[in-house]
Amino acid sequence: MRKSKLRLLVALLMAFALVAAACGDDDDTSANEDDTTTTEGDSGDSDGESAGALAGMRGTTPLAPLDDSFKDRLLEVDPDLSDFNYGPETYDAIIVSALAVEVAGTDGAEYGNEVNGVTRDGEKCTGYAECLALVDAGTDIDYDGVSGPLDFSGNGEPTVASYGVLTFGDDNRIDDDSTEFVTANAPEDADVDQVPVTATREGDGVFKVGTLLPETGSLAFLGPPEFAGAELAINEINEAGGVLDTPAELSQGDSGDTTTDIANSTTDRLLSENVDLIVGAASSSVSLTVIDKITGAGVAMFSPANTSKKFSDYDDKGLYFRNAPSDILQGATLADVVLGDGVTNVFILALDDDYGTGLVDDFTAAFEAGGGEVIDAVIYDPAAQTFDAEVGQAASADAEGILLIGFEESSRILTVMVEQGIGPNDVPVYGSDGNMGNALGENFDAGK
Repeated sequence: MRKSKLRLLVALLMAFALVAAACGDDDDTSANEDDTTTTEGDSGDSDGESAGALAGMRGTTPLAPLDDSFKDRLLEVDPDLSDFNYGPETYDAIIVSALAVEVAGTDGAEYGNEVNGVTRDGEKCTGYAECLALVDAGTDIDYDGVSGPLDFSGNGEPTVASYGVLTFGDDNRIDDDSTEFVTANAPEDADVDQVPVTATREGDGVFKVGTLLPETGSLAFLGPPEFAGAELAINEINEAGGVLDTPAELSQGDSGDTTTDIANSTTDRLLSENVDLIVGAASSSVSLTVIDKITGAGVAMFSPANTSKKFSDYDDKGLYFRNAPSDILQGATLADVVLGDGVTNVFILALDDDYGTGLVDDFTAAFEAGGGEVIDAVIYDPAAQTFDAEVGQAASADAEGILLIGFEESSRILTVMVEQGIGPNDVPVYGSDGNMGNALGENFDAGK
């Protein structure tokens, strides 16, 4: 039976490789939503087993229910979109910033003092035109976006977030019908006082946005919906009269990943174009390579996807913001899922970067506080040629469950796990936003 499951997983990963080949070594999830991957086990393998090799794998990702109207608006911008991952967050990042400029009356660095305030403690509004009318009337606003609740703390990050609890079904795809949405709240002490802007860059009256988002690299699968979200936001802002009565402008840029210096060169170009806001990067590690350059120039930086807790108290001159929640929230949410399944001890496999190691710490703290035990955590090199040794350690630990925190390399790790008898059909396996769906070639619609 295990050989049949392995053949099924290999077939799934081959299909993933064909999709990924379109972007070289990027991790791509742009399979058409109408496409299905037929493999030996989908309709019954040689042992009569119908469950896919990934069936039962569960995990969490920042995710809010997304209505069809917003999906349709994104598709008008990019008809080829097959998922909407972080498109809503990118859209909201620009809308929030534009409203902050309106409140401040300037597109200079000073508008950073207003970003957090437009997300909380005022009159609720949900669209740029609606919120702009309130601002013009002198009303304090509380923008609630398409990406879910915002409610920023004084350090520029959300204190409340929506997560999707996802489960792979027998067809090796996320079972949308079983997806649950849960709300997570940051610890009370995370709601800190306003961090004042210390930069003094002057505005020129034209709100210009630059994007530092992945066209290439290991997160390139996130690029299309993010770019669409940015373009949609600018379009709708301008349809409502622009910012400071002037049309907003958009300049697109690639972030690459940490294996290249693309982010730095893109940042230099955008700063030379006198942008007022840089949206990105998607990767926490990439953002850390350019945050000082951006905020040091007096320009706001707003990430739709950074989750590393390093940003919570980073010396950013009051100009770094994110609407993706800190991994402190995801760690606690993921721990609740695992404990709720009755799993009391786990072995962790995590990639060696700020995202991986940070989430290990946050999950461990929450899991142990809930009475669970982390038997061991192995931090691996995602570029390694083989993961046999790391998976062997997980197998010998005989844990009740395994937590895998990774990106595109997760598919290769899962292949080895099935070979060694600790795949999702054998042991409860959990994932996080980095590999739930996307890195496995899953045809996952983040808006569902």
